[in-house]
Amino acid sequence: MTDSLATASGKAGLAPGSLIHVGEVLQPVTRMTLIDYSKESMVEMEIQSLEQILQYKDSDTVTWVIIEGLTDVSIVERIGAMFGIHHLVLEDILNTHQRPKFEEYDDHLFIVLKGLISAQNKFTVGYEQISLLVLKNFVFAFKEKQDDLFSPLLQRLRTSKGRFRSLGSDYLAYSILDTIVDQNFVLLDDLDEAITALEERLLVSEPNRNTLNSIQKLRREIISIRRHVSPVRELMAEMLRSESVLIQQSTYIYLKDVSDHTIRVIESIELYRDLLTGLLDIYISSVSNKMNEVMKVLTVFASIFIPLTFLTGIYGMNFEFMPELKWKWAYPLLWILFITIPLVLLTYFRRKKWL
Repeated sequence: MTDSLATASGKAGLAPGSLIHVGEVLQPVTRMTLIDYSKESMVEMEIQSLEQILQYKDSDTVTWVIIEGLTDVSIVERIGAMFGIHHLVLEDILNTHQRPKFEEYDDHLFIVLKGLISAQNKFTVGYEQISLLVLKNFVFAFKEKQDDLFSPLLQRLRTSKGRFRSLGSDYLAYSILDTIVDQNFVLLDDLDEAITALEERLLVSEPNRNTLNSIQKLRREIISIRRHVSPVRELMAEMLRSESVLIQQSTYIYLKDVSDHTIRVIESIELYRDLLTGLLDIYISSVSNKMNEVMKVLTVFASIFIPLTFLTGIYGMNFEFMPELKWKWAYPLLWILFITIPLVLLTYFRRKKWL
């Protein structure tokens, strides 16, 4: 199979299990890292060929292979052939629009979910699909790009002297899931800062179009985050119900902890969504209040000038027999009336606190 790129619609008409990369190219060159460890030793190296993995295939040590960049379809196809992975699983690895899910097979487990990382300067979320293949002593992690998501986990492996490196591939899979889910808490902290700053700006300054755009942008981001995070709760529930021999009984308690973290993340997302809805209501109320103030001023001016316009209209008529036109003090008296009416109305409006 040659390397190919396509959109989701580009797979229409192809046979099930056809291997073709679907999605945005986040890293054009594939990078492969191998970490092999046991309680006594650890090997970490970047590999250029999949044949370098074969020496660890029948070993009792745990081997973790990180593949960053999915454009080289032949690598995924070769791994499938080496370890007997079903073609539909390989197809899901290359299709980066997958919904988070867990699938159980006789000799391997397949997990796919989204890794979420926020930008440093503004709250924008970067997404990448992370697929895990869990075998007896192997874990393959397929990522769309190279980043520091697994750096804390790698550091734990390098410094661990006991428990971590003495456990199997299922515990490694748990640790990867825990790292991905806990990254969402960092994302939520950034989201909290963005919402707090937006709330302060909304309450202190006059609402404007930029404020509305910021609220709508955060709402879209939260909807997208929720779409990718919510299915992880179902994924963890399926793992907890699994009776696969690849998951040791002692690992379930750790998976339960990841499930609890997932629920906390989802609840926090719902809370922030409600906060943004409240900010939108405050924005609408602020705009309405501002409009009311404008209408109040216009009403005051209209109330002042309507009686003056009425008087002007009367004495602007071209009738010959109008007694006031012959009076000596008619003009000064009319001006006194013009001045008195606004003063009386302004005093009334001030008492009513309209001004």
